[in-house]
Amino acid sequence: MTFEPVIGLEIHAQLLTATKIFCGCSTAFGAPPNTHVCPVCLGLPGALPVLNGRAVEFATRAALALGCDVHARSVFARKNYFYPDLPKGYQISQYDQPLATGGRVAWEADGRTVSVGITRVHLEEDAGKSLHEGLPESSRYTHVDLNRSGVPLIEIVTEPDLRSPEDAAEFFTRLRAVLTAIGVNDGNMEEGSLRCDANVSVRPAG
Repeated sequence: MTFEPVIGLEIHAQLLTATKIFCGCSTAFGAPPNTHVCPVCLGLPGALPVLNGRAVEFATRAALALGCDVHARSVFARKNYFYPDLPKGYQISQYDQPLATGGRVAWEADGRTVSVGITRVHLEEDAGKSLHEGLPESSRYTHVDLNRSGVPLIEIVTEPDLRSPEDAAEFFTRLRAVLTAIGVNDGNMEEGSLRCDANVSVRPAG
């Protein structure tokens, strides 16, 4: 029996805003650890988030470029999980009412059409970063840098429409080109501003 992979992707793209999604802290990369933080992105008691309108604009621009339906109403929710680089104990994300749904990216390859559905595009905040090397006593301790905590993200989730690693790589390349062309993401994978996770299963071919 011949088998084929069934691949769906989850892409996280940091938006090119000057400040974080719910506070006025800088999103600039490379600052000394824990210098671009405030009571809001540290999750201190009593701090109230205020949504960055520029982040909504950039997320909407990306959703439209991917052919999605942008909804008049979308809702933020708490995604609860406990991890050292998530100071609040939850991530502000979107769940059952995302910003946009139902897009598509298609191209021709080797005489066939590859068509990948976009399940959803939603807004959320980035987590901090755990540092495992390069600092004093890194061999014994993990350090945490919260400069990235609260940087605005869009998460782009595809349908499981990809059937080969080559097609998945081509989709990601095309998506990266779209996001950089419309000015919402810098495409810099080395700095972590564009990240991709693949979900893969296997089934009988066809």
